Amino acid sequence: MRAMLHFLKPFADRKIAAVGLVFIFVMLVCALFAPWIAPYDPGAIDAMGRLSPPSAEHWFGTDHAGRDLFSRVIYGARMALLTGTGVVVIALVFGVLLGALSAYFPKLGLVLMRLVDVLMGIPALLLALAFVVILGKGLFNSMIAVGAIYVTTTARITYGLSRKIVAETYIEAITSLGASDLRILWRHVLPNLLSPLMVQATFIFAFAQLSAASLDFLGLGLPPDIPSWGNMVAETRRYITRAPWLLMFPGAAIILTVFSLNLVGDVLRDRLDPRFKDDLTKW
Repeated sequence: MRAMLHFLKPFADRKIAAVGLVFIFVMLVCALFAPWIAPYDPGAIDAMGRLSPPSAEHWFGTDHAGRDLFSRVIYGARMALLTGTGVVVIALVFGVLLGALSAYFPKLGLVLMRLVDVLMGIPALLLALAFVVILGKGLFNSMIAVGAIYVTTTARITYGLSRKIVAETYIEAITSLGASDLRILWRHVLPNLLSPLMVQATFIFAFAQLSAASLDFLGLGLPPDIPSWGNMVAETRRYITRAPWLLMFPGAAIILTVFSLNLVGDVLRDRLDPRFKDDLTKW
């Protein structure tokens, strides 16, 4: 309980970040309990009720097939959670591996970091599209495509942090005592990367939502029958003037999720980085 209060204390001084944290919590609840929260089946078609405006029966209205938009947005949170979590795992696992090994073994790093530089020079969306074309559509393939974008940035961040850690005197002392390379990396380098990587994970999760929605909008992400926020936005293009709520609600879900995650990431950065602890400003 005390640890929870210690974690929430910075949010008491930053009201907007607190609102963002509440929104993220609500999104997680919707994602985990979507079958019990959604009032309708997200795939149930009602031809007689198509393009109905928001009402007491359908809070967010209905789409061009008569499907309840509120239920689809709730299930879209589940897709957002799955995609974001998968992207974060892929980016952190491979990014940290590349960055830490490159920092500890300079000759290997000379090759790996040049490869990372080349990939970072390719526009992010174009790189994701290339992976989707190679791998094909699907949830797992979308995770890989979007995760590949953030592997490079995570590797770069990890590389810079690991170079500073490896240069520390205590690492030299441990090496002189005969510690193996694996032990040094696992026991002394990686633990010191946890705090900045936690912050990086929040930003990756946030921007993964935008990248995944872009792929869905282009028809190269999740299949159209899966209720994701990106698919909902893509389906509204022909009805935006007749039924603007079809764009408003899923678009707002994407924007608020990204904005909230960035706010929480800022608070975590200020809380975990000693350089910012004395400069916290009230929002």
